Amino acid sequence: MKHFDVIVVGGGHAGTEAAHASARMGAKTALVTLRRDAIGVMSCNPAIGGLGKGHLVREIDAMDGVMGVVTDRAGIQFRLLNRRKGPAVQGPRAQADRKLYREAMLELTELQENLSIIEGEAVDLLTLDGRVSGVTLADGSEVRCRSVILTTGTFLRGVIHIGDKSYPGGRMGDRPSVPLADRLDSLALPLGRLKTGTPPRLNGKTIDWSILESQPGDDDPVVFSFMNTKPFAKQISCGITHTNEATHQIIRDNLSRSAMYGGHIEGVGPRYCPSIEDKIVRFADKTSHQIFLEPEGLDDDTVYPNGISTSLPEDVQTDYVRSIRGLEQVEILQPGYAIEYDYVDPRSLDAYLQVRNQPGLYLAGQINGTTGYEEAAAQGLVAGLNAAASALEKEAVEFSRTQSYIGVMVDDLITRGVTEPYRMFTSRAEFRLSLRADNADQRLTPLAMRIGCVSDKRITQFSIKQEALVHGRGKLDALSLTPKEAIEAGFKVNQDGQRRSAFSFLSFPDITFEDLKAVFPELSEIESPIADQLSKDALYANYLVRQDRDIAAMQRDEAWKIPSDFEYGSLSGLSNELRLKLSKAQPSTLGQAGRVDGVTPAALALILAKLRQSRKIKTA
Repeated sequence: MKHFDVIVVGGGHAGTEAAHASARMGAKTALVTLRRDAIGVMSCNPAIGGLGKGHLVREIDAMDGVMGVVTDRAGIQFRLLNRRKGPAVQGPRAQADRKLYREAMLELTELQENLSIIEGEAVDLLTLDGRVSGVTLADGSEVRCRSVILTTGTFLRGVIHIGDKSYPGGRMGDRPSVPLADRLDSLALPLGRLKTGTPPRLNGKTIDWSILESQPGDDDPVVFSFMNTKPFAKQISCGITHTNEATHQIIRDNLSRSAMYGGHIEGVGPRYCPSIEDKIVRFADKTSHQIFLEPEGLDDDTVYPNGISTSLPEDVQTDYVRSIRGLEQVEILQPGYAIEYDYVDPRSLDAYLQVRNQPGLYLAGQINGTTGYEEAAAQGLVAGLNAAASALEKEAVEFSRTQSYIGVMVDDLITRGVTEPYRMFTSRAEFRLSLRADNADQRLTPLAMRIGCVSDKRITQFSIKQEALVHGRGKLDALSLTPKEAIEAGFKVNQDGQRRSAFSFLSFPDITFEDLKAVFPELSEIESPIADQLSKDALYANYLVRQDRDIAAMQRDEAWKIPSDFEYGSLSGLSNELRLKLSKAQPSTLGQAGRVDGVTPAALALILAKLRQSRKIKTA
């Protein structure tokens, strides 16, 4: 019988990140997957990042994760979204070559120390003394461990829908996981159904690219990993087209044949990534919707038409796709489909993504009600670090809302649950001015170094960068101008008599680092990447002083720990509704309690009074 510290079930984006994180922590880790060659498969769109999502990938990379590194190796078009807006809401995005991504992920997984790949299907969980202690595979063999991470994606009782046709499937071409879903039933975990969808795949050779708008990548591509400075693969352009009135009429005429509108699906889909049927119904006044034609690889003619996910029958898909400009003669290689699957209510998890009533069992990815590769990978990182920490009897690793988008997501999931597939947005973060994609390494790499999940190479590179930032900031602070000198230099400042440092001048929106170098030639020794980072830090410096007070207030609330056996029923001032909500949510801190839906400041005051009373009793 094989024995590991940690077993990860599933080789998708959550699973690979979890397995690598666990192995980097020094835990002997096994990745159980149906097929070795399917590790890192991009089941839906061939892209990584975007607004909010790009922040998650940068944070994963700052913890020495693999998604950013692999994306840089496979990226065939890089774009920085919201480039004209402030750095806090800019999001790196990359179109990826599916084959290059899968190959790079498999290569890194095979090279990762402490990590073994086991081909097989996990059908049952083993327990010992009330703790999950391994898995049983479909061939009857058992693999033992101290922690198990389930990253089953859309495979739990997955059902694929195309029009009025439905059949079991975890994704197109793969069977679903039913025995494992039955096992979760036996653990009395709260399960629900969600759905997602994908568009038809098109033959790029049959698209008339000559009449379509071209969308190139950025001239100065921003990559994901802090270890890289430029893309590895050839860069390409995507195409842009639009639906039209004829397209919309075809869809309207056939809505009853859609799996979604025909009543064949009970699961809730992602509101922010609607199917083309949803768009036609919800935005009935719009006569056109944009479609991005995204090539799936450098040597692959398959094209992903981003924006027309569907569950209509195949014949209707052909009709409406061919009504679109440039696609009149297109060949559909694979029909679009909707997929429905089980998920576990994430309010049954703690901040480490461990199931509260089942020690040793961790969940990550779409099984927790999220959507997207990036959200899945970020959860995989959290679960992998903590499953390893538990197995090795190390301190647990917690990500705070004040520290990271990862912390925002985990906190949202475990305190509020989901009513639809959860997607990350910058607007979800209270402190997004400090939680920027550009400074993810400054925020999180020191944590990675402290817990021991980072390579020597990254430590060296990060240390060199930090020394350069400290040196550059010192120079900027040491150089200054009076208002009169600033005006003579061409800067617009108030005549308030206040001498300002060069760093302060960088916070002015119309003053650049190049402008300062013209006044202070000694700043020319600061390299461009460091100058760019210092400029971004300066831009938000004044705002962050005020934000720090809010962060301190939240951290005070987070410091008040609520024991798992806290009796909300004993608080006479709480309504029955809040007692039920708090008992179900089981917040671990006063701060988390405040984020449970419906909890008022008065209710928090009651809880705080009880906690203070308990603390006095314990210290008496």
